[in-house]
Amino acid sequence: MTILFLFFNCMDCFFKCRKTVSDWTLYLGRETQAGPNANEVLRSVSQVIVHPNFNNTLFNNDIALMKLRSVVAFTDFIRPICLAGSGSQFFNATSCWSTGWGKRLSNQTLPVTEKLQQVQIPVIGNKQCACSYIPTDATITSQMICAGQENKGTCQGDSGGPLQCKQNSKWIQAGITSFGIPCATAGFPEVYARVSDFQTWITGQIIGTTAGFVTFISTGTDADSSFTCPNASTGNSGKLSAELLFVISVTVMLHPFITQ
Repeated sequence: MTILFLFFNCMDCFFKCRKTVSDWTLYLGRETQAGPNANEVLRSVSQVIVHPNFNNTLFNNDIALMKLRSVVAFTDFIRPICLAGSGSQFFNATSCWSTGWGKRLSNQTLPVTEKLQQVQIPVIGNKQCACSYIPTDATITSQMICAGQENKGTCQGDSGGPLQCKQNSKWIQAGITSFGIPCATAGFPEVYARVSDFQTWITGQIIGTTAGFVTFISTGTDADSSFTCPNASTGNSGKLSAELLFVISVTVMLHPFITQ
């Protein structure tokens, strides 16, 4: 069995940290950052593959892959997740879940949480999301998917965690936490790398193995398709400085997706 991992946040974790492959240790089955984790295993990394079109200014194509040096046996505490395939539709208001060890929204001065946290949040359509980010220098592209609501979302320390949505009995990873405006601020949903947009690239990197891609199909009508931004004519004047955008990265949160 070979396992590759979806990774995240190329800028903070590869460009800023300047880590080499030998510097990385991945922990699987971890539930808490403090105290023992009886079901945890760790593995070193043999290869890191950063998306060739990653843009560390716009945070576009914010995805990378990591390959483990040795195999991992799946257990009740270490399981793969399906990946959203090309053509997946995540309509506005689709209910999904995000997980991570990031800072508490209720008190962002506190350190990252000790126990893995989860939050249920709605998808925000790209048109509405792009409208929200007009006051900033951020550009919401088709390689991104947005989710969150006031007082519910991800924060510093959550980057790389999955945005996952349930379809029938299957959990499907729709996004990888990328960046946002401090944390679940009113009007600013968090932004994730859109997994379904990278199926061709991922498949091309893992020749000889198989990936569990599943097409997610939303039902009904997508409200975002008819959304009109009331701020569309605002222009570039009075934009917030790019420094106010932050990459939500402190800890590593990874999900395996390849088995053979």
